[in-house]
Amino acid sequence: MSAIRSLYPRPRTLVHPGRYDPVRIHSMSAPVARHYRLALQPGLSLFEALVMPLKLAGVRSAFMTILAGSFKRLKYCVAPPDPERRSIVAYSQPREAGESYLLFGNATLGLGMDGKPLIHCHGAIQTESGAVCGGHIIPESAVVGAFPIPALATAFDTFVLQQALDTETNMLLLRPTTEKTHDQ
Repeated sequence: MSAIRSLYPRPRTLVHPGRYDPVRIHSMSAPVARHYRLALQPGLSLFEALVMPLKLAGVRSAFMTILAGSFKRLKYCVAPPDPERRSIVAYSQPREAGESYLLFGNATLGLGMDGKPLIHCHGAIQTESGAVCGGHIIPESAVVGAFPIPALATAFDTFVLQQALDTETNMLLLRPTTEKTHDQ
């Protein structure tokens, strides 16, 4: 019997630095959710453009799809392997994309360790130089361009996403908790 060989290299196995958690995905269901169509306003940071209208609606946790649009300026980072091995990956230094175009993005609104709003956003962008790349968008430094950018938001009505240290990955992650999330 001959061995079956693949043309592709063996995928690397990720071994996190902390104690193994048998619960791989911490999840909660939201039998009721509210949906919003947003127009991210020119001149605002991505953080302000997402957080302000949702805060006015009493939303503290949500998932957003950013459909596409221009940014006056945008910074992003990627997550290569952590050279210090404290975790599997570590964010790179911010990369300047300049005046750029977001092809597509997803963002999550939750609460940081300090209880204040936190946006975690990934996107595919075309930079000012024309390069197409992707990564973690830094929402406080991404400034919406001349025209509103459409976004869709789904608010979680039965739980809140709270940033917490995950002891297995040694990273800060957003996890669902049972605290009520919206003003009712």
